[in-house]
Amino acid sequence: MTPLTLTDVFALEYAAEPQISPDGRQVVYERRSYDVMSDASRSNLWQLNIDGSAHQPLLSGAVQYRQPRFSPDGERLAYLSSVEGSTQLYVRWLTSGNTARIADLTASPSSLSWSPDGHWLAFSMFTPAKPSRLAIDMPQPPKGADWADSATYIDSVRYRSDGGGYHKSGQRQIYIVPSDGGTPTQLTSGDYPHGGGLVWSADSSQIIFAGDRHSDWQMRSRQGDIFTVDITTKKISALTNHSGVESSPALSPNGKLVAYLQLPDSNMSHVNPTVFVMNVDGSDKRELTPTLDRPINKIQWSDNGKSIYLSFVDHGTTKVALVTLKGKLTTLDVELGGQSLGRPYASGDFTAADGKVVFTGADSHSPADLSVVNTRGKIKQLTQLNQDLWRQRSVAPVQSLELKSSVDGRAIDAWVALPPNFDATKRYPLILEIHGGPHAAYGANFSMEVQLMAAQGYVVVWANPRGSSSYGSEFANLIHHNYPSEDYNDLMDVVDVVQAKGYIDEEQLFVTGGSGGGTLTAWIVGKTDRFRAAVVAKPVINWMSFTLTADMYPYFSQYWMSAKPWTIADHLWQHSPLSLVGNVTTPTMLLTGEVDYRTPISETEQYYQALQLNHVDTAMVRIPGASHGITARPSNLMQKVAYILAWFDKYSEQ
Repeated sequence: MTPLTLTDVFALEYAAEPQISPDGRQVVYERRSYDVMSDASRSNLWQLNIDGSAHQPLLSGAVQYRQPRFSPDGERLAYLSSVEGSTQLYVRWLTSGNTARIADLTASPSSLSWSPDGHWLAFSMFTPAKPSRLAIDMPQPPKGADWADSATYIDSVRYRSDGGGYHKSGQRQIYIVPSDGGTPTQLTSGDYPHGGGLVWSADSSQIIFAGDRHSDWQMRSRQGDIFTVDITTKKISALTNHSGVESSPALSPNGKLVAYLQLPDSNMSHVNPTVFVMNVDGSDKRELTPTLDRPINKIQWSDNGKSIYLSFVDHGTTKVALVTLKGKLTTLDVELGGQSLGRPYASGDFTAADGKVVFTGADSHSPADLSVVNTRGKIKQLTQLNQDLWRQRSVAPVQSLELKSSVDGRAIDAWVALPPNFDATKRYPLILEIHGGPHAAYGANFSMEVQLMAAQGYVVVWANPRGSSSYGSEFANLIHHNYPSEDYNDLMDVVDVVQAKGYIDEEQLFVTGGSGGGTLTAWIVGKTDRFRAAVVAKPVINWMSFTLTADMYPYFSQYWMSAKPWTIADHLWQHSPLSLVGNVTTPTMLLTGEVDYRTPISETEQYYQALQLNHVDTAMVRIPGASHGITARPSNLMQKVAYILAWFDKYSEQ
């Protein structure tokens, strides 16, 4: 078999958004792939029986079909589609196959939710508001004159976001519409963010939602509560008032309890959420997972209402557990993953019904397929979406590494991908790939970028140094107000361990990383000349300029820094890779999206110009139209890997 090639990116498929029918017999899910002609992702809806049989398309074609949601009686399926151009809300009658567009919407809806009586569908949708203006006395241009366009007036704290561009005036508001079609009714209003899932009360009279309805919400980066809105009177009531963020409300099967996630506001840069439960009126709040200390992604009630399913990330692996209302936690023997195709981040989704859990399975050799586990713990894989590709391509094997940090003896997890047809008697070049975040987690997960690098003959190693999530808050906060720091040592320890295995050419070491990984890559080449070449992707180079240009500047200045940036300039400079640029001799390429507002391209430009002034071999790759998620378009993922490999090949020993 031949190794993977760049164009194989367009051959990848993976499963997402699994939904089990109310009778527990069928699964509908999003089958996601890439369209080579539009250079974009595509989502179609497929269905299969819970035993894996009768796997077939439900709604398929060149357009998007997303967010399938069964009606309470299982006879209808709501979903979103762009089949008529803009994204609209549809309902399909499953017995007849008839489909109806049930509303004319002016923007893309999200967070679909059926009322228990089946009469309503709730959703959220961006709703424009009158923009803020400042009256100026401008003369009228002469007839036929070609004057400049009018200036844009901005006076909001949060005025742009990465991937979303400059904000229009307005917010996402909550709506309902009759499930057999009609005119949507807007339930919420005002300049407040209403995000996340929508949950109906048992009597279909109220919707439970999360948001921040405080007047100063734009400066409150880690605050939010759970509310109810009455669908008749539109009265809004608060159910929680913790200090921190309450999110992901879920109603118990008997309609008496609400489970939710609570993220405390501890002023630390990393905090893990915990599961709470309360009465539906907001009384008797109880914490169920006080000792879990792991990132929790999703919660869902069991059918009998005696326990709650939750997914959490532990040592780079996404797991599923059940917690009882008395706080007893039982972890299931399943591992989620496969939904981060670019780099090997922890990921995954699940849904549960009728005592079964359907989940996107983790595999270092393939993107997400669906599997099911029953009450006896027996696992059955339901799909093999990439089987056709793997029959033709060889895949790099992935091994785990065990090591102790030279700083303090802490255990550090790492993984290594070996080139296809690996021969331990030979010497291979090494690429150290560093994750972003920095509070994030890699794992033994499929990564097309890693696989493509290994296919070109590189050994690729990745790790979770201190600061990574999924090891507890204490481990993550070892870099609190101290980043980069000894995470550098952890990464060098990882390289040492791989190099000691005897199959690495010590003269052929390369390093790359994106976002926080780009910051660490720039830090590394300022601390050592051990690497022959480096690629710094979408980095922070200067903490002062970053904080005052990034889209999330209220959050970064409050939680990543001990004070306003101009009052701690010396501290920020000591942790800025730009402070070490005078030490750099390593050939260094920079790679960033031109509309990246998370780590703006001005950070890249600073480093590039500093390296040029110091006569260091350098290049700058600017990805047109790309935000912080450079690889959102498949061809950009291909470009990113191609540039990294070309830069490393340029400086490798022939």
